Amino acid sequence: MGKLRAFFSKQDQQKLEEGLANTKKSFLSKLGTALVGKTKVDEDVLDELEDVLIQSDVGVATTIKIIEALEARIAKDKYLGQEDLMRMMQEEIMNLLVSPDTEATTVEEELTKHQPYVVMVVGVNGVGKTTTVGKLAHQFKSSGKKVMLGAADTFRAGAIDQLQIWADRVDVPLVRQEMGSDPASVAFDTLQSAKAQACDIVFIDTAGRLHNKINLMNELSKVKRVMDKVVPEAPHEVLLVLDGSTGQNAFEQAKQFTAATEVTSLAITKLDGTAKGGVLLGISDQFQIPVKYIGVGEGIEDLQLFDKRNFIQTLFS
Repeated sequence: MGKLRAFFSKQDQQKLEEGLANTKKSFLSKLGTALVGKTKVDEDVLDELEDVLIQSDVGVATTIKIIEALEARIAKDKYLGQEDLMRMMQEEIMNLLVSPDTEATTVEEELTKHQPYVVMVVGVNGVGKTTTVGKLAHQFKSSGKKVMLGAADTFRAGAIDQLQIWADRVDVPLVRQEMGSDPASVAFDTLQSAKAQACDIVFIDTAGRLHNKINLMNELSKVKRVMDKVVPEAPHEVLLVLDGSTGQNAFEQAKQFTAATEVTSLAITKLDGTAKGGVLLGISDQFQIPVKYIGVGEGIEDLQLFDKRNFIQTLFS
């Protein structure tokens, strides 16, 4: 079997630059306005920088962290120019981002350690959850892994059919039941089939309604308990999918889902169509959950492993 691709190609970099174009244009434009005519970094500059970060959907709490860190570093120097400020700002943002261990060897080890490796995918309807599952299935299938999908979003009309379209497109098996079926039953059947067919990785798509947090919590807890009975310690990963274009609404969704279940990684979608990509920084920092994947386009290859260094360098370049 092939290994998951670890390198970041020129094509990946180009897609990242295209995907972040709106966020970058908005952020750098505001930054340039804040710094125009300034030759020295002082309190006035930091106040304007604070406004820029908040307007860029980084979030108030994370913005304050960044500004306070910059203040502490600036206090040690009598004079700092704009280039120094930009460099320090990148470093502080880098330090705030929670890092997933996305080295290919580690992913391979995880898949080897668990047979199958089970990912429960959560998120509200409309964020690109089913599409993310499909694109991940494509990535792992392309690397030679045996993939199976489970359609445990049995609440929303059309959700099962949408996942079936992706399963057919990627050519991976899908375990499904009728709409309204017990999601835990679907998860149970999926993992039993995955074990019987010696699958490497399984993605369980779940319902994304938030009208009642208690119901959501109970449903996800039940799904997890049932999976653990079939595959010990499953799910091994709980991936929360958030729509980057919704800005501060994504914060509220993260708050709801982290209260309902233990989220271990994030996928931020639709960054290519928004100027609100800064929300990624705030969510990762405030919830202390690593961003694992980012969506930078509609194509099947446009879901990237998140590389925080590339992300920040692209944003500031």
